[in-house]
Order: sequence, then structure tokens, then C-alpha cells
Amino acid sequence: MLYYLFQWLDKFDIPGAGVFNYITFRAGAAFIVALLMSTIVGNRFITFMRRKKCADEERDLSIEGQMAKKGTPTMGGVIILVSILTGVLLFGILHNIYTILLLITTVWLGTLGFLDDYIKVFKKDKHGLQGKFKIIGQVSIGLIVGLTLYFSPQVKMVETIGKEVNDCPDEATVKIYSENTVKSTMTTIPFVKNNNMDYADAFDWAGEHKQMLGWILFVIVVIFVVTAVSNGANLTDGLDGLATGSCAIQGATLGVLAYLTGNVRYAGYLDIMYIPGAGELMVFASAMIGATIGFLWFNAYPAEIFMGDTGSLALGGMIAVMAIAIHKELMLPILSGIFLVESLSVIMQTCYFKCTHGGRIFKMTPLHHHFQHPAGKISALIQGPNIAHHEVKITVRFWIVGLILAALTIITLKMR
Repeated sequence: MLYYLFQWLDKFDIPGAGVFNYITFRAGAAFIVALLMSTIVGNRFITFMRRKKCADEERDLSIEGQMAKKGTPTMGGVIILVSILTGVLLFGILHNIYTILLLITTVWLGTLGFLDDYIKVFKKDKHGLQGKFKIIGQVSIGLIVGLTLYFSPQVKMVETIGKEVNDCPDEATVKIYSENTVKSTMTTIPFVKNNNMDYADAFDWAGEHKQMLGWILFVIVVIFVVTAVSNGANLTDGLDGLATGSCAIQGATLGVLAYLTGNVRYAGYLDIMYIPGAGELMVFASAMIGATIGFLWFNAYPAEIFMGDTGSLALGGMIAVMAIAIHKELMLPILSGIFLVESLSVIMQTCYFKCTHGGRIFKMTPLHHHFQHPAGKISALIQGPNIAHHEVKITVRFWIVGLILAALTIITLKMR
């Protein structure tokens, strides 16, 4: 909202009013406001939840220190969501289609997670919202995002018409972009020369229907990615600060990629697709980083409040939609590698348990609990030493892996 105010003030040549035209300034301001908001709201919200005795029931996982968390308030995702929305609404361009999509995703999945937490905490039903309703909610928002990207006239990319070769041999070639924008199902794939892939290429046999089928495949991929990443973030939220820090790292990476993708000079230099308006996602990503870091003040070990599904489902959805908006969704297996292995560990454990009638691959899933749980009498294929690592060590090591994956994601832009 402040963007529009200062745009109006800039017409009167008021000194400093034009600074709101810069994405970097608004991104920094959104970060600071979200960070401050999360710390201010956090204290009050934790006090309120403690007074109401709103705590999730802790399961006895036979892990040292697990039951000591009993009575810790949950639904802390409310703090994150309020902080993100405040930062974006104040400093974002609210008619930007990518901002609109992320605001809808945040509210949609935040509400879905809130319902799940509400049933667990206030209705005392440990199962929470039925799984089928969660899936319906995730698939629905994925469908909305996919169809909006298809139908919206704002969602376009700029085609390249050639490359400019610099006189200096040490300088890289730079893309030359057309002045025409087009609807496209192109996306980026890592580690490959000329690393753009078109979903429509899978339907060369379809003739004039090729592009339409490409968009249908794209929408299906969007639904899958939104559902998978939001569930992955939800499964990762099992140790103090683990999901919070992981989401902050991924949000920062996507903010950088969005800024580069939305800037014609940087996109041309890095030889990546240029998407007008995508740079605005940096403001949203900055608000997300500020909110999660501020929440980490309370969520770091020993946690004063848990994120709950209110935060984890929404944060996972934000990460998925940001990656989709800048056509980098196929890079998420690298960037969101922590979420991927956490999800795979659960899937593998469940399938193996059913096939062997009680056998286990890991000591416990999701994967972070495998490192936290002593082997004891548990029969698991992957045992390791009978040492229960402290959750702080596990969390920090997962963050380090997340940072490595984030760096790898960014350098793939030049690894062709």
C-alpha cells in the first residue's frame, strides 16, 4: 500500500518518494517490518496461547527430551503468516499477478493448516483434519495457481532473438531479448546445456493441439509440486527450528532467483529466461525470510512455541509457488532436498513396513527422528551407531546441508 502512496507523492517531486520504485529497497523494508512484526506479535501470541493452555499433544517417541516439550504452545504459524502479510501488503505491488497468487496461497494453505491445528488443540482430536481434506485443499490451490498462470495476461516471458558477443574475450555472451512477450510452458532444468525445456515438446505428435496439451501437463505438474512441497515442509517440522531455518534458506534462494529472472540485464548475462514482473517476488521472499527468522527467535531450541501445520503447510506452498512462477520448479528437488528426503523416508518406511509386515528401513521417520533415536531393540536396515544425537546438532547439520543445496541451486545457472 505504501508503494501506491509514494507513487502519488512522487508526482509532486517530494524528495525520496521515488525510492519505492526500487525492488531492493522495498524488499529490505519488507524484511525489517516482517522481522519486527514477528517478534512483537510473537511475545503476545505465546502469552495468549499459554494462558489458554493451547498445546498439541506430544507423542511418546521414546526420544530423550521429547516429553519435556509437553505443554509447549503450537499454532505459531499464525505469527509467521501475519508478519509476511504485513510486510507484503505494506511494500508490495498488489496488482502484480505473482504477488496476488502468493497472497492467495498463503491465506489458503494457512487456513487449511489452521483448521488442522484447531481440531488437534481445541477439539482434542490428535488426528486433526482428515487427510483427504488436506489433499483436496492442496490440489485446489495448485489448480488455481496453474490455471491463473495459464489464463492471466500478465504471465508472460520474453523470447530471445540472439546473442551479443562482447569484444573482450574474457566476457560472456549476453542474450538479446525481443520486445514481444509470449505465453510459454518453458521451464528450467539444471545441469544441462541450453537448460530450458518446454512441456509442450512432449506432445509433438499432437500437431495444433501441442501447446494446449503442454499447458495441461504444466497444470498437473503445478498441482503435484504444490502438494509435495507443502507436505514436505509439514513433515520436516519435527525439531525445534528445523523447518523454520530450512524455509528461510529456501526463501532467500528463490528471492535471489526471482530478482535475477525479473531483471533483463541479469537474465541476459546469466543466459536465463526473462520474466517481466517476476522480480516483485523478491519483496515477498524478503518478508518470508524476515518472518521466519523472527519466529526462529522463539522456535529455536528449546522452543517456546511450535509452528504447527498453520505455518508449515503455508510455507511449503509459498516455496512451491515462487519456484513455479519463475519457471524453476524442476530445480526444487535440489533446493528443497531436505523436504524431499524427509518425504521419501516416510514413503519408503511405510511401504517397507507393509511389504515385510513390520520391518523397518530407518529407526524412525521422518528422517530427522532416525538420527535422534537410539537403535535399541528396533530392527532397521539402516542402523548406524547406537547414539542419539541431540536435536540441536541434527537441526544445525540439516541447515548446513540446506545451505549447500541452496548454493548448488544458484550455481546451476552457470553450470551448462
